[in-house]
Amino acid sequence: MCGIVACYTPSPEVITSDVVATGRTMLARLAHRGPDDTGQARVGERAWLGHNRLSIVGPANGRQPLGEPGPWSLVCNGEIYNDADLRESLPGHHFTTASDSESALALLTAGGPRALDRLDGMWALCAATPDGRFVAARDRLGIKPLYWARADGRYYFASEMRAFPVTVQHAVEMFPPGCWWTPEDGLVRFATAVTFAPVQDGVTAAELENRTRAVLVDSVRRHLMADVEVGVFLSGGLDSSIVAAVAAAEYAREGRRLKTFAVGVDGSADLLAAREVAEFLGTEHRETVFDAAQAVAALDDVVASVESFDAGLIRSAVPNWFLAELASHHVKAVLTGEGADELFAGYSYYHEEHHDPAALRRELRRTIEQLHGLNLQRCDRVTMAHGLEARVPFLDSRVVAHAMSLPDAVKSLEADGLEKGHLRRAFTGRLPERLLWRPKLEFGTGSGAADLLTPYWSRHIGDAELAERRDPATALRSKEELAYYRAFRRALPEVRPAAVLTRFAVA
Repeated sequence: MCGIVACYTPSPEVITSDVVATGRTMLARLAHRGPDDTGQARVGERAWLGHNRLSIVGPANGRQPLGEPGPWSLVCNGEIYNDADLRESLPGHHFTTASDSESALALLTAGGPRALDRLDGMWALCAATPDGRFVAARDRLGIKPLYWARADGRYYFASEMRAFPVTVQHAVEMFPPGCWWTPEDGLVRFATAVTFAPVQDGVTAAELENRTRAVLVDSVRRHLMADVEVGVFLSGGLDSSIVAAVAAAEYAREGRRLKTFAVGVDGSADLLAAREVAEFLGTEHRETVFDAAQAVAALDDVVASVESFDAGLIRSAVPNWFLAELASHHVKAVLTGEGADELFAGYSYYHEEHHDPAALRRELRRTIEQLHGLNLQRCDRVTMAHGLEARVPFLDSRVVAHAMSLPDAVKSLEADGLEKGHLRRAFTGRLPERLLWRPKLEFGTGSGAADLLTPYWSRHIGDAELAERRDPATALRSKEELAYYRAFRRALPEVRPAAVLTRFAVA
């Protein structure tokens, strides 16, 4: 996990000292993403690569850029979970480090950008050769961030928007997930967020539950891959509790005790439920409590980190901010429950507005494809702001493919009257029944953040102020969103929201 920066100048230009200086400044602005190490290299005459490192796998010899003096030099942000399999399948590559990112380098060397579709994990990368070739690419779901800009004939890439100079911000765009780019071929899509898989018709409910449990257990196991300790963000809701239950069992087999972390206002539903789950699982549990004054005081930092002003996103990011701060003092990586609601139809509006099974399937696909600009953006930014890596086992490619191949009836409310009944039954016995069937609460609500923030801004921003800001360019929908937009502009004065932001349907 890290922050990456790259600068590229197309032929016949030569990268100049001022471009290198810009790259170094951009890299310094991402120091929070990689507190363990930093590296940079000028590659040939047209590229410069920079990397800030948070050491999770191969801490002793995984410094980047990787590859020198080979044909490609590479900087990669993320985790490659099939690293071991790729190493076995690429005997022609002489691996020199234990870093999982080297498997990306090996694929690129062996097969060029088209080989990157074999990477299984969360990642974004930039790579260059001394003879002027260059490639940028991002994982199929966009779990790891990447932005790019073309200004004055040069290309700039970075893990966060705030790395870009103000003079370049107007040109910043989100690099699309599942794509790679080269100067010769332009932008090429190599993968979609949801891969096609035949619907599992004719399979009993019990067997479908067994398959769901098996694919999730396998994913959590692989996401625990690390040379450092991994914890779990535990809200007490179904998704994070399932992840914690599987991870705790895996750690127990190794004679270790899982660390879990919870957040909320004093007495909030999430805190109380998380305590109960942690006690049942026997985890080493810690929690942090925040109040309205702390939430408001943190808002500028939260908005600057999340790089959005969407009200729903920021409401959930505030408790995540305090949670990440707590966890960063005890572990370097955490697992979260992100993505389960989009895969298993966990939000109430799915069922209220999409009664037709085909319509529900389309809406699930749409929201999965938008995760990179919403929940995954929040998840990455608030954790990396504290030098902490967040991993999302529900969004493993195998889990996504399995979940989207389940029969439509499995995700309806008809059988149980409660969302995600299939997922709940799949983990019967792994959690107390009362908690296994606890109704869904969105994180901003369950943690108590919504009850603090929405009323606060209703009191402190007048109706006239919001009316003045109702314009098509920003489409601000509430007083709360106006407050976050102002903080967004303080952090990113020239960025064009339409080029970089995804928005929830309602504020």
